[in-house]
Amino acid sequence: MRSPSLVFEIGVAVFLALGACSQDRAEIAAKHGKGTPVHPRAAARVLTLDPTVAKESGLKTAHLRRESWRGTLELTGEIAADPDRSADLSSPVAGRIEAVHFVEGSEVKKGQSLVVLRVPDLGRVRGAYAATQAKARAARLNQQRQEVLVSKQLTLEQSYLDAKAEAEALDADAASLREQILALGVHSGGARPFLLELRAPCSGSVVFRDAVVGQPVPTQQVLARIVALDQVLFSARVFEKDLAHLKVDMPVEVFLHAFEGRAFPGRLEYIGQQVDVLAHTLTGRIRLANPEGLLRIGLFGRARVFVDVDSGDKESLIVPRGALMQVGGRSVVFVKRAANRYEVREVRIGRQRSEEVEILDGLQINVEVVVEGAFTLKSLLLRSEIEEE
Repeated sequence: MRSPSLVFEIGVAVFLALGACSQDRAEIAAKHGKGTPVHPRAAARVLTLDPTVAKESGLKTAHLRRESWRGTLELTGEIAADPDRSADLSSPVAGRIEAVHFVEGSEVKKGQSLVVLRVPDLGRVRGAYAATQAKARAARLNQQRQEVLVSKQLTLEQSYLDAKAEAEALDADAASLREQILALGVHSGGARPFLLELRAPCSGSVVFRDAVVGQPVPTQQVLARIVALDQVLFSARVFEKDLAHLKVDMPVEVFLHAFEGRAFPGRLEYIGQQVDVLAHTLTGRIRLANPEGLLRIGLFGRARVFVDVDSGDKESLIVPRGALMQVGGRSVVFVKRAANRYEVREVRIGRQRSEEVEILDGLQINVEVVVEGAFTLKSLLLRSEIEEE
């Protein structure tokens, strides 16, 4: 028993073969230009689609226009954070977490308090700083007294010099202890000398958190990662064979699996200088604006790099690949003539790439063609031809 799809294809082939005899091919070639002429009956066929079916099938149309056909390369990769616009939050000293003021996903500002640590060593450093400051003040007073006595010749000048040296040494010790405290992120004495506030090193979104109250924290443990996501990078893998075609600042469109059909424009910002010895690829860095916050770290996709932009090629009619259907071994598109009425138009195609096809013959500029849902019309065409048999 023959399958329905085989019957459809046989019916369409018969239909096209009969139509080939109904009009001279030379006349068709004169009408549509040089090259292989389009099929006369396919060009004249008009389909009427039920409004309900048209709505459910999600038909979408677009007006054709001429565009420059630019060569492209496609590179796979994923979204990554800009290392110059991200930072890790960690503690310079060991301690225990007293409070956490953020959650994963929070938007934070530079300098905002995120974690409070209890650090016993901090109290000792603060105590030593206060004691050294007091000794330094006393030494300065003694220096001033010795200076007065020397001026009145009531003491030796060496006593004054010893007092001055002691005061300067204590000032240096106090300054050193103060720098240690500032290095810990403490900017004031406060009423809680053992507590240390860890503040956001940059503005952005918290994409990672490893901090809970009571948790012991060793030095350099990453408690949070903050990334500014208004701009991100697409890290593309560049094969050695494609390297000669790429230049910095080339225009790029990035397509992500999470947002099929949507192009995110950018430019090739950097091409790596070192080849991965295992994958034999280099890294291509593409900067993308992210005003809607859709681009998340790790999203996978591909980048279409436009090469030979200034090649001087004439403009071409270009349709999305989804607009092109194969019927009986011929390429056809569906041209909208009126509401729910579509003409079957055979075309001759030229260059192709992953999502677009160049039309050499069979269509004119500004015609409105079906770019999504064309398979519904193809099914209707095949069914009508079988019924006519």
